[in-house]
Amino acid sequence: MTERLKDGYDVVVVGGGAAGLSGALMLARMRRSVVVIDAGQPRNAPAESVHGLLARDGTPPGELLERGRAEVRGYGGHVVNGKVTTIVRDADGFAVQVGDQSVRAHRLLVTTGLVDVLPEIAGLRERWGRDVIHCPYCHGWEVRDQAIGVLGTGPMGVHQALLFRELSADVTYFSHTTSLTAEQSEELNARGIRMVDGAVTALEIVDDRIAGVRLSDGTVVPRAVVTVGSRMVARANFLTALGLRPTEHPAGVGEYIPTDAAGRTDVPGVWAAGNITDLTAQVGAAAAAGAAAAAQINADLVAKQTRRAVAAYREPFSAESEAQLREAVLGEGRHNR
Repeated sequence: MTERLKDGYDVVVVGGGAAGLSGALMLARMRRSVVVIDAGQPRNAPAESVHGLLARDGTPPGELLERGRAEVRGYGGHVVNGKVTTIVRDADGFAVQVGDQSVRAHRLLVTTGLVDVLPEIAGLRERWGRDVIHCPYCHGWEVRDQAIGVLGTGPMGVHQALLFRELSADVTYFSHTTSLTAEQSEELNARGIRMVDGAVTALEIVDDRIAGVRLSDGTVVPRAVVTVGSRMVARANFLTALGLRPTEHPAGVGEYIPTDAAGRTDVPGVWAAGNITDLTAQVGAAAAAGAAAAAQINADLVAKQTRRAVAAYREPFSAESEAQLREAVLGEGRHNR
């Protein structure tokens, strides 16, 4: 870690992407003690720019995160580089293990995102985020009117091909390991999308650019851009001790942590936002979800504080009143409960 953690916070945010920083910003502005713990592995790191984000379209991902960190720190929040290895319930909250240090949290916001698992095709991973892409809304404008190849690697392959057809008249669908229904074939034919059967084994690279797609029989189909649907898997191993495990997504595209509309998980005190729970969320949607979850966390803490205040008001010499007075005298924090 590059910074030391305090012993405890109102909220520990695990993951420092758009969702986590947006949530931390909301909480810090409400004078909550909050820390963002970030392992420094953003999903969009290979991409040159963030797109579809109003007033920040074209911003490099790293620059966007630096701006976010500065804003959180400007309101008194902490941002710490480190990896959370495990979290367990501890008395009134949670014990979060970060390296050789454990920090307490009354509430958790988990925004660790996901990992894109790509097919084992030579050259695919190396080109990921450059001329191997997955999302027409994130990167489509940048590859408009080029020769685009769509790999059929999952249930959304045909849908991808139809979306990219809006951006280029030259789209080829490679069935690879998938099979097309009669209806899907008709849709592709109707939109003028060429279909190529056979397993894809490699991408042909010339002068640091994709030149084509190689099939198992040696045929090379010229292409300039390849799109592929990854299997998206939530980064959530550290939540196992809390009983939170990724669930297979209904669309069959990966694994996620389910939440309700407010971002609450099945574990009381734990919220999640961003790609860990919404696999297809872009940066703007992830940031909005982080802010919304943070507002719910703050409301939950306010309700808890109010219950304690009412109990102390009714019984001025109770143990609850003594505890509140002790906190005030010892300076344990106005906003830590």
